[in-house]
Amino acid sequence: MTVPLRLIPRNLFASPLVALRSLLTLASLVVAVFLLCILRSVVANLDAGVQASSGRRLVVQSAVSLFVDLPLSYQAKIESVPGVAETTVFQWFGGYYQERSNFFAQFAIDHEPFLSMYPEVSLVQGSAEDWLRGRTACLIGVDLARRFGWQVGDTIPITGGIFPRAGDAPWEFRVAAIYRSSSANVDNHTLFFHFDYLRESLESGEARGPRGAGTYVVQLAPGADPIAVAREIDALFAGGPQRVQTSSEAEFQRQFVSMVGSVPTFLGSIGGGVLFAIVLAVLNTMLMAARERTVDLGILKALGFTDATVFALLLLESLLLAGVGGVLGVGLALLCEPVFGAVLGPMFGGFSIPRSTLLLGLGLAVGVGLAAGLLPAWRASRLRCVEALRAEA
Repeated sequence: MTVPLRLIPRNLFASPLVALRSLLTLASLVVAVFLLCILRSVVANLDAGVQASSGRRLVVQSAVSLFVDLPLSYQAKIESVPGVAETTVFQWFGGYYQERSNFFAQFAIDHEPFLSMYPEVSLVQGSAEDWLRGRTACLIGVDLARRFGWQVGDTIPITGGIFPRAGDAPWEFRVAAIYRSSSANVDNHTLFFHFDYLRESLESGEARGPRGAGTYVVQLAPGADPIAVAREIDALFAGGPQRVQTSSEAEFQRQFVSMVGSVPTFLGSIGGGVLFAIVLAVLNTMLMAARERTVDLGILKALGFTDATVFALLLLESLLLAGVGGVLGVGLALLCEPVFGAVLGPMFGGFSIPRSTLLLGLGLAVGVGLAAGLLPAWRASRLRCVEALRAEA
């Protein structure tokens, strides 16, 4: 005998109280799937930079701390190490645009080797020639340009936090080009400008702040052994004046992510707790629904419906509730993706919801419906017709 599918929506909204309970359960599923998609996406975006890092680039930093600058004289010595093709300074600038809430990453770099060292960065507007020859020229990512509405040729005033100018005047950067990165290790929310502009301003007294380089990024020559080159660079400065620690780009990204603490573990724990709570909520809803419909189930069996049909009826009801909640939760996550991208992108180097995460959210919702519906469906199928009819008396 076929399952009377039209009974499923009727059962879910049999009375105002039952309808309210079904809607609240549905809302909890929507929120749970939404949170799982967002939290998992944050973790995935944190890990994306590590996974996308180049195996042909090394990062040289102070062995004491990332916040201790290295002498500028180190660059020429690093370039003399066999296996090193090119190097560039990466100096964190730490400024803001107009007000402190308008925070985004800014780096002073050696402008000439940057584009050749980072082939994943392509210019979508402007020109490399303009970027190379302009003292105050800067590159900005497409997401950063979209956020503030900047165009090529615009002048951007940045107030220096670590490197304030005399009289607290803002630094001025001219947008020479807008780039798009094809890899997660370079995000599209960053401004890059000439390190020479920073260095010369410090030397002339136009600005004040620490002298040196935050890190040096090393491009390996073809065939060079990354481990051997890293060991030689570390050994070169073992006697000081500032010892260094050389690591692969992936390892550096991993260390940088770890600076925010156990965020992935914390977010994963929240997601797991939410999922467990929702399973219990849906299970409770289905148990109550099965108990309230004891007499109805007895009548169905008296009319000739089999135990398997009753089992399928309860299970499909749970799956429908969970499935609709999963679809709405995924839809809400997609709807809010631009909002979270604008808020979290500057902090985490971009934010997007992987399609695999959306599919996982739908799969977990269906799994919740299956797990919560099995026990009530099994109990309903084991119910004897006479006992069910007596329950009304």
